[in-house]
Amino acid sequence: MALFFLVPLCTALLTGYLVKQSNDEIAYIAGVFGFICFILSLVLAPWQIQLLMLVAVLITTNKLLSKNEYQLPNTTEKESRR
Repeated sequence: MALFFLVPLCTALLTGYLVKQSNDEIAYIAGVFGFICFILSLVLAPWQIQLLMLVAVLITTNKLLSKNEYQLPNTTEKESRR
């Protein structure tokens, strides 16, 4: 498995750290560059890592949606009270 996708990922992490530490205007440009590097590393990652990240996102999204559905008020009860 080729690990060349780690180069833009490390660059993105480094620029993200620098953005957090800096308040200058150049930090915004570095943040955009870091975001582009992060997306590039996701594209260059092997399919096994992409699949693992997809599964993690689907599981996390499912848990968050079920938690938010539990907290929402039931709209049918409000309509029947009118």
